Amino acid sequence: MIYLQLVVDSLLLGGLYALMALGLALSFGVTNILNFAHGEAIMLGAYGSYWAFTWWGVDPLVSLPVLMLAGFAGGYGLFRALLQRMLLAPNINQILLTFGLGLILQNAAAIAWSGDFRSANPSYAALAIHFGEVFVPLGRLIAFFVACGLALALLVWLNTREYGRACRAVPQNALAAMLAGINLNSVYRVAFGISIAIGFATGVALSSINPITPFMGLPLLVKSFAIIVLGGIGSIAGTLIGAFLIGFLETAVAYFVPDGSGWAEGVAFAMLFLILVARPRGIAGQAAGS
Repeated sequence: MIYLQLVVDSLLLGGLYALMALGLALSFGVTNILNFAHGEAIMLGAYGSYWAFTWWGVDPLVSLPVLMLAGFAGGYGLFRALLQRMLLAPNINQILLTFGLGLILQNAAAIAWSGDFRSANPSYAALAIHFGEVFVPLGRLIAFFVACGLALALLVWLNTREYGRACRAVPQNALAAMLAGINLNSVYRVAFGISIAIGFATGVALSSINPITPFMGLPLLVKSFAIIVLGGIGSIAGTLIGAFLIGFLETAVAYFVPDGSGWAEGVAFAMLFLILVARPRGIAGQAAGS
């Protein structure tokens, strides 16, 4: 029975990791800009969910679409105002800009809301569904379904909608895409806006199951980078595979290794290194949407 519980816990954790990394994979795969402020997008989404629940009693699932729209608008505007000017700049300039922006957001949140741990606590957050000896925390199950729904919606959008197909075409050959009439800057803005919207959605999903602090973004950012590198930079499908693989590895180590919770992340990164030695492009390194 412990193995069935292991599978359940691995799937729930992998779903959260997938949602966490999808936005970063999309923005980097399309714009080729490493967004070191992506963790702060997750943090802002978590705080948005928390304050909506605390002030107005709005369930995180209800605030999710509104916060995603806010994230899209913020990401679209940020790219148009700042990052668009950095498209041809050296990578180090792009990194410094987004890293600096992340620090500004982090410290602004600490000043405005303090560093105290917070959490949205809807009625279902502490409940669990029991199947014999296997239990499924309802909060994590809901977060898993949110992750799966958004991942499916993103894949459908990338493969069926005009802007989605453009997001797949631009990384493969930007010049050919431009000659075909695609507005590159518009595609970049939309892709970056969607990536921030997904970051906000991740924060909403985490708001009732993880502590919320102004400093929660950095470890989430590091894990997201590990996932997209493992899966293959620019590959949405590879990101999903990498997320569930790391989720399984971390859960298995926590279950079967003494003091495993402390070793889990180290073992996951060790597996990342081993896979990259054998396959430097990652599991499925392709263009966005593959």
